[in-house]
Amino acid sequence: MARSSTSRAPRPTYRCGECGWQTTKWVGRCGECQAWGTVEEIGAGRANSVVTAARPVSQPATPIDQVSVEAARAEPTGISELDRVLGGGLVPGAVVLVAGEPGVGKSTLLLEAAAQRARSGGKSLYLSGEESAAQIRLRAERIDALAPQLFLAAETDLGAVLSHIDDVRPDLIVLDSVQTVASAEVDGAPGGVTQVREVAGALIRVAKERNIATLVVGHVTKDGSIAGPRALEHLVDVVLHFEGERHSRLRMVRAVKNRYGPTDEVGCFDFADGGLESLPDPSGLFLTRRGAPVSGSCVTATVEGKRPLLAEVQALVAASSLATPRRATSGLDSSRLAMILAVLERRAGVSIGRQDVYAATVGGVRLREPASDLAVALAIASADVLQPLPVNLIAVGEVGLGGDIRRVTGIQRRLSEAFRLGFTYALVPPDSGPGPEGMEVRQVPHIGAALDAAARLGKVVALRRSPQ
Repeated sequence: MARSSTSRAPRPTYRCGECGWQTTKWVGRCGECQAWGTVEEIGAGRANSVVTAARPVSQPATPIDQVSVEAARAEPTGISELDRVLGGGLVPGAVVLVAGEPGVGKSTLLLEAAAQRARSGGKSLYLSGEESAAQIRLRAERIDALAPQLFLAAETDLGAVLSHIDDVRPDLIVLDSVQTVASAEVDGAPGGVTQVREVAGALIRVAKERNIATLVVGHVTKDGSIAGPRALEHLVDVVLHFEGERHSRLRMVRAVKNRYGPTDEVGCFDFADGGLESLPDPSGLFLTRRGAPVSGSCVTATVEGKRPLLAEVQALVAASSLATPRRATSGLDSSRLAMILAVLERRAGVSIGRQDVYAATVGGVRLREPASDLAVALAIASADVLQPLPVNLIAVGEVGLGGDIRRVTGIQRRLSEAFRLGFTYALVPPDSGPGPEGMEVRQVPHIGAALDAAARLGKVVALRRSPQ
């Protein structure tokens, strides 16, 4: 008896709505991003494999040394700090994804870039799915971004967006934002994985076919990562992160991915009432100009990308009325501060275990690298004994748990920037090499030696109450 054959139904496919991870069975937690309740069924898989036949090519393959690079030359945006991060400007056909916290200034920066392109003889198209054209016009008036060749449109439909591109034929497109635009041909809500992929793919195809530079705004999640599928970052050519505290004037743009330039450059902006202004010399925002020295203040040099920046660390030590003394930070890592306090007490004899300690940076800058440890330690010791450090002193070095001062990278660039701004004394780790001519550089191997050297430079008795 012949056995009848039955065709097995294709198994359904499930996909995470946050990162796009796929699986053949439903799970409550995504195996990629670990998000709960985001895995949903997207339909049955295909039973039969499809073989793609060869088709005619658009143009024959060309030897690499015969490919013209003129079409890929970067064109300056007119914003110097943005050009620094992009590697010289925008490449025709490049798609740039700009992400950042709400209110950090993404729309303002891109509106200024679109206006600069329109003033230089090009044609810009600003497409917004979050604001009306009237609202964008008001912002443009405030930041002086009005230009006859700058076109505005408020659209949330992908088909309408493509129609605007066909009508205007711009040289630069700004889409604010990719999560607010949806295609009627694809299922899913705006901002979902499927919709974001479709919108990004359509814009990339148009940008590559017509050599249109495209700037796309992307939302971020609670932890600061770019919202939507991870494939979005792989599709675009450049990924920029816009950073800055809401109540600070400083804004920084970092390149996370850049197919046309470096990824270790940082652009600095001053967020003023008239919009974003490029800061070629941002150290002035981070330093306090005062006539007489004040206790609890020390200057360090941090490196953002390839750029050395001078930043001031301030500390305040006061008697505590609590059983557990308070430790508060602003712009510094709290766990790093706790470690420095322990090293000061055990390795340098600075007794502050029963006192409140407050440490902060000036100008809203965040010091993430360990090279600022020595400046934090000197500022706390100075605040504890109410003895000021010299105003022309800079301290750079990482503090180890044994109290040793460790070397850091880029020490010569840091010292050169400090000397350019008028600092004549420097405390650095051992084997750091000579400093600029005219700067007195003292190499300190231990935290105790650093406190003693700073006291001698400041002509004070001591920076610690008890001997080590």
